[in-house]
Amino acid sequence: MRWGGTGAAELARLTVAANATLLDVLRVLDTMGESIAFVCDDTTRVIGSVTDGDVRRALLGGAQLSTTRAEDVMRREFVSVSQSTGRAEVLDLMRARGIGQVPVLDQAGRLKGLHAIGRLISVGERPNAAVLLAGGRGTRLAPLTHQIPKPMITVAGRPILERLVLHLMGAGIRKFYISVNYLAHVIEEHFGDGSQFGCSIDYLREDRPLGTGGPLKLLTPVPEHPVVVLNGDLVTQCDVGRMLDFHDDGGFEATIGVRPYAFEIPFGTVEMNGDRLVAIHEKPVVARKVNAGVYVLSPSSLRRIPANEEYPITSLFERCVEEGVAVGAFTIEADWLDVGRPEELDRARGRL
Repeated sequence: MRWGGTGAAELARLTVAANATLLDVLRVLDTMGESIAFVCDDTTRVIGSVTDGDVRRALLGGAQLSTTRAEDVMRREFVSVSQSTGRAEVLDLMRARGIGQVPVLDQAGRLKGLHAIGRLISVGERPNAAVLLAGGRGTRLAPLTHQIPKPMITVAGRPILERLVLHLMGAGIRKFYISVNYLAHVIEEHFGDGSQFGCSIDYLREDRPLGTGGPLKLLTPVPEHPVVVLNGDLVTQCDVGRMLDFHDDGGFEATIGVRPYAFEIPFGTVEMNGDRLVAIHEKPVVARKVNAGVYVLSPSSLRRIPANEEYPITSLFERCVEEGVAVGAFTIEADWLDVGRPEELDRARGRL
C-alpha cells in the first residue's frame, strides 16, 4: 500500500469534471468509499473539493441531483499538501484543522495522493524487509562502546536500534534482519526473535567484519522484494514508505538516501587568475548532498555483492553507476542524526 494514498487509477476515480452533476459526485463518493471527491478542470488540475457534507447541505438548500453542477457546490479553498510533506506534519495539520482527509498535489495542482487519517494511523503491512547494520565497534564513542555496541546506546531512554525497529514498523515493515558482530549477544538478548515487538527478527552473523555491504550477502535466500537498509546508529524520522514508493516508481535497482549538508569555511576564500586576485569571499558556506546511510536495494542489485569479503555498500552504488544501472537518489528532509561521534550523540540527547 502506498503510504496515506492510493494508486493512480484509484486517484483518477476520485475526480470529477467541473460540469459533472451532483449525482455524478454522489456516485464517486459511494463507489470509492471516501467522503471526498475532487473537481478538476480541463487540464486535470484540482480546482475544488466536495465532501459528503457539502452534498448534503446543497440538497437541503434546494440543489438538484441531475442539474446542479459539481463546480456550483465545491469548496474552492481547501487544505492540501505537497508530495514532500512528511507523515507527522500531515497528522498535525489534520488535528489542527479538524479534517480527516488531505489531498496531495504536485506543483501543477494535479492529484497525486490522498492522506486519510485511518491509513496514517494504521499503516498496512508491506512485503519489504529491512536490514539494520549493527556490527561495527563504534570506536569513536569509546569508552561508551566498551561494554555496549553503538546501536544499543540509549537516546531518550530507548536504544537507537529499537527506535529504528519501531519507526520502520510504523511504515508497515514487519520482517527485520540485524547484522551483528561486535558484542552481538547484547543485541540478540534485547530483541530475541522480535515477537515481543510485534515483528520477526533474524540475525546476519558476521564471523569477521564485512563492512556496510558485505553482510547483505548473508541474506539467503535473496528476498523477492526491495530491501530497506539502514545504518544502525541513525536517529531519524525518514519516510521509508515514501522512499520505497520512489524506488518502485522510478524503476531503480538501487536507491540511496541523501540529505542536504552545509558547512562554513572558517576563513576568507580567494579567487585568483594566475597571480592576480579576483575576489574574496569571507567565510563562505558550502552546501552539498551527503549519503544519509539509508538505502533501498532490489534483489538484482543484492546479487552484485561479493561473498565472504569486507565490502562497503557505497562500492555497490559505484558499480551500478559504472554499469549503467538505474540508481535513484531520494532526498531525506525529515529529522536525521548519525550518532557516530560524541557531539552528535550529545545533540541527539538534547545536550547541544
